[in-house]
Amino acid sequence: MQPTVDRHFMLASDFDQTLSYNDSGHVLAQLLGVGDFEHKVAGLARSNLVQQGGELAYLIRHDPDFRGVRREHLIEAGKRVRLKSALPALVNVLHNGIGTERFSFFVVSAAPREVVVSALEGIVPPENIYGTEFEYDCGSGEVSSIRRVVAGYGKVAVIDELSREHEIPADRIIYVGDGSSDVHVMLHVNNGDGFTIAVSENRQLARIARCTVLSDNACSVLVPVLDQVLGMRTAEIRRVLEANGLRLEDWEKARTDRVLLRETPAPPAAA
Repeated sequence: MQPTVDRHFMLASDFDQTLSYNDSGHVLAQLLGVGDFEHKVAGLARSNLVQQGGELAYLIRHDPDFRGVRREHLIEAGKRVRLKSALPALVNVLHNGIGTERFSFFVVSAAPREVVVSALEGIVPPENIYGTEFEYDCGSGEVSSIRRVVAGYGKVAVIDELSREHEIPADRIIYVGDGSSDVHVMLHVNNGDGFTIAVSENRQLARIARCTVLSDNACSVLVPVLDQVLGMRTAEIRRVLEANGLRLEDWEKARTDRVLLRETPAPPAAA
């Protein structure tokens, strides 16, 4: 019998409303006292001036209401973002691997990288976070230019970079996203026989993603990964989740999976 060969998967996730409940732009606008953020974004969308997902970067650089944004504003905004529950558990499961399968976890977001790094401090290492990057004025500290926008095809470029760097084949890439800015990267991952998960009922994604998972728990995306990617049966899925302090209470198994997970208290330490 030939020995089992470990497989290496990459799970990459968007940030805004995928790992979090808040949109980074809304949080930053509230911090700055800007009241018509949604109207500004809608106007940019109608004009097709910027690619979907890159609206906040454009506003920070060009909109008078966002003039004066500095690194410290982005860091503070990140601290105010509300994360989905059990996110540390998700990162821990992937870090430890599942059986003989290894996972590398990355966050790929159009949000400013400083916001995402701040929000995920102590949960995801900064080197595993890719976001929009700015240049700052040496004197005032304000944003002076945009170095890189990780939106639309920008996400595709990051996924390809990570795939080459970590030698992960295209069919072992898993991408999780929630909105229209994830369409290009999901099509790209699907084209390579990877696996895509939508975590919202966005109509564009519903036609593209391999499955949709609706849950307030970040670990819910593990359910279709264990089921459809690793081919585990329900009993095995329950065992994996329970071993990591999670209980599968409800699972409407369909193209759109509605999952209810609860974190279980850690067992008392042995005397």
